[in-house]
Amino acid sequence: MDNDVLYYPKELSWLSFNERVLQEAADKNNPAIERIRFLGIYSNNLDEFYRVRAADVKRLITIAQNDGNEEEAERLTELMAQIQKKVVQLSEKFDQIHKDVVKSLARYNIHILRKDDLDDYQKQWVRNFFINKALRHIAPILIDKKTDLLSRLNGNSVYLYVALRRKERNPKFAVIQVPTSEMSRFMLIPPQKSRKKKSIVMLDDMIQLCIEDIFRGFVKFDEIEAFSFKMTRDAEYSINEEIDESFVEKMSESMKQRLIAEPVRVIYDTDMPEDMQSDLRKRLKITKLDTMHAAGHYRNFKDFIGFPNVGRDYLEHAPLPAIDSKAFSKYNTVFDAITARDILLYYPYHRFLHFTEFVRQAAFDPNVKTIRINIYRVASNSRIINSLIDAVDNGKKVTVVVELRARFDEEANIEWSKRMTDAGIRVVLGVPTLKIHSKLCIVTREERGSLVNYAHFGTGNFNEKTAKIYTDYSLFTRNQELANEGVAVFDLIQYPYRRYKFQHLQISPLNARTKIQSLIRQEIQHLNQGQDAQITFKINNLVDKELIDDLYRASQAGVKIRGIVRGMCSLNPGIKGISENIEIISIVDRFLEHPRVMIFEGGGERKVYISSADWMTRNMDNRIEVGCPVYDKGLQQRIVDIMELQFKDTLKARVIDKDQSNKYVARGNRKKLRSQIEIYDYLKKLEDTL
Repeated sequence: MDNDVLYYPKELSWLSFNERVLQEAADKNNPAIERIRFLGIYSNNLDEFYRVRAADVKRLITIAQNDGNEEEAERLTELMAQIQKKVVQLSEKFDQIHKDVVKSLARYNIHILRKDDLDDYQKQWVRNFFINKALRHIAPILIDKKTDLLSRLNGNSVYLYVALRRKERNPKFAVIQVPTSEMSRFMLIPPQKSRKKKSIVMLDDMIQLCIEDIFRGFVKFDEIEAFSFKMTRDAEYSINEEIDESFVEKMSESMKQRLIAEPVRVIYDTDMPEDMQSDLRKRLKITKLDTMHAAGHYRNFKDFIGFPNVGRDYLEHAPLPAIDSKAFSKYNTVFDAITARDILLYYPYHRFLHFTEFVRQAAFDPNVKTIRINIYRVASNSRIINSLIDAVDNGKKVTVVVELRARFDEEANIEWSKRMTDAGIRVVLGVPTLKIHSKLCIVTREERGSLVNYAHFGTGNFNEKTAKIYTDYSLFTRNQELANEGVAVFDLIQYPYRRYKFQHLQISPLNARTKIQSLIRQEIQHLNQGQDAQITFKINNLVDKELIDDLYRASQAGVKIRGIVRGMCSLNPGIKGISENIEIISIVDRFLEHPRVMIFEGGGERKVYISSADWMTRNMDNRIEVGCPVYDKGLQQRIVDIMELQFKDTLKARVIDKDQSNKYVARGNRKKLRSQIEIYDYLKKLEDTL
């Protein structure tokens, strides 16, 4: 069968995922402030899509052309055209939703005013604010024939393209960076009369209103125009393989390369005149493979993720206070708690404080000898790293594996590495050929003359900030077979040339793929033997063709397969004779669904795993990932119950079909059920019974 039927293009599937985010902005059942923040999330996602995935397609086209592979180049060029078409469609939806959200905010007396909407009092306030607060941060780029504009811009900022026009002369052009890194983009104008009415003016509009003040006296003009635009660069980087460079030096150099990478997308204000568009295209060296299109008035909408709520509390989601785990709180120490039984937390429903407390207590416990941990992404002010430094001061041996190539966190991780090294922590920079993506922490403690390992296996990063908005599992265990294999993972990272055997854990790139494939085959065998067989999984992305083929074979054998895939899904459910037994949904709601879970029911011996790995080739073959079995029957049931609540979702679940049309799951006669809220209530009741 044709690959186009069997495998949905992952890039288009990613855009389908982002369309689900856009649906949340359109959903009038969401509070108005949350809706505009979803527009910011959509915009931020699309930036990353172009920086990584669209840029990759562009690069592959060039490689295919250089290799003379015309068929592949043609296929990829068609894919790029489909990407551009889909993005334009989504952009039109975005602008419509944005207008609707602005009207919705106005109904709650929150008004986002453009410069032409301001009254005389508001204009005077804006001018005074601009002169006294904003002008100091603005330094225009005056463009002439020698100006290399491409090298002067970064892909994280919004700019104004300015035309300084004089009669009977060609216009002069300039660029102004909107200084959002120095000041807020949202300015609340003090009320002159009614305090109920909240008026917000964007920094972009402030600059446009006062733009003559920037250039007067420096450049002659009769008329001046300014329109917003944003450029997105290729975020990939190459590492110079010179022998005398350290890995940190190479990564630092690669960050500089990102600043001058080629553009892959330019978006600009719909009202920008043709001559300005043409000049901008020429200055930024836009090719046919790049996306350049018109959109609404504002660019870099990702700033709207932090849109302030200047109105009533009900304009945001009501907070869900994090739940305290009694499995921890009823014991004096975390080690007593974990000794009593395995503990499973589910963030952000549970308090992430339980993990930070695990590390904090380990830092000063006299019986703790060593702490080992993987760092992929951490908070900017990480209590975890502060505790690790305290541990060194208390005489503990601390080893931290830092992944320098965590995309867009490279610079922060380099700085953390330097700080920890200076503090006396042994920092391991991983394996040059493999990203370290596991979420592993091992604390070794001396108890009654023997060394005992306490292990944490997780699906998410050790990040206090994202733990409040990402759903993720944390498993704490004193099971020595699991914990000892966890120690072996750290040995693997430091000594990859040695041979390692893992009986319990799924370790990429050693055995994760083969273990998952074996588990799928076992379900087929159970079915053939007349026993129950079912596969249930939850992952962020499903694009690995080998694993997709395994699921197709299981479906053809009659195994019932259910999946929850948040992001990219290349598997096509519902193909007659191939995937009729596969059902996949996607859930997008207030929290980002991030866990990786596998449940195999065959033969009456349920097997449950949590993992750091998505079902992508990179995660199976090119990263160090850890999947861990959950052996405690009660904890297994908890994971199953949570999954079942998500499959019953009638408000935020979408069906993943062969067209990826993002239709909501049909509710029929079922009651309204929002799984993220139901999960919170379920866990709260569960804790109340302990």
